[in-house]
Amino acid sequence: MSDDTAPPRRSRFTTLTWLALACALVVLVVAVAQRRDRPVSDRTVGEVTRVGVAAGASVPAYLRAAGEELAALDAPDAYALVSFAGYLTPARAAAALDGAPVSAVVARVPLSGRQTEIVRIAALRLPDDVVAGMADVAGRKDREAADYRSRAAAPAATADPELRRVYESGAEVAAREADAYRTGCACVYAAVVRAAPDALRALAGRPDVRVVDPAPEVTRLDRTVFTPPLPEQRDVARPPADSAAAQGGGMGDSSEAARTVSGPSPTARAPVPGSGPPNPAPTS
Repeated sequence: MSDDTAPPRRSRFTTLTWLALACALVVLVVAVAQRRDRPVSDRTVGEVTRVGVAAGASVPAYLRAAGEELAALDAPDAYALVSFAGYLTPARAAAALDGAPVSAVVARVPLSGRQTEIVRIAALRLPDDVVAGMADVAGRKDREAADYRSRAAAPAATADPELRRVYESGAEVAAREADAYRTGCACVYAAVVRAAPDALRALAGRPDVRVVDPAPEVTRLDRTVFTPPLPEQRDVARPPADSAAAQGGGMGDSSEAARTVSGPSPTARAPVPGSGPPNPAPTS
């Protein structure tokens, strides 16, 4: 005898199909909602804009190209790298820029026959911000010198005269840098400004200004590396000669511009205690 109360098999199959589709739709809606809640990633992470003269490049060619670009500039407002003809004190740099909107300055202590770290100091108010930034760098250099002296006195260095000489040389340079920055030295040799084309062209004609390199492509200073030519570089952009390096005790290359503001650029790796000199940071 047939059971008239059982539902038809076709009807049961249709019901199960709709239930499956409904579950799939719920899963899809939840996935889309979660995707919308996630922060949008920054696709520019890792991208760095470089402004200035490249290592090993011709300085006269760079100066000529920057001048031509400045003459043709028609952007409403643009960042620019201003290189000075010499090393200036904070007050003299302020006079050379004469009210131009400044974002940062680039400095190094010009010690004869030694490579020194190049630092970028945030500076909106000249000369006050530059003086304050130099004081911060002086404090860091004091700590760096103390670290070198401590390493020079460690057993590993006392057993290795060459290693001890490297540490002692590093302590001497760091201490001299600290003293120079503490007194507001003539160490500033470039600045980053932002202005209209006519203002930048007027700035290029001021005393102490060597060249103005416009950089309308720059939108974020924290992702821009500035490499202005050193005042003493006349033919090719290369690191300054280091007498200690020639004797086998060099303290590192100072030909790459520091990317951080008011501090050293990050080191590639932390030094192993007692195994080598503390790296004061790859710098310009």
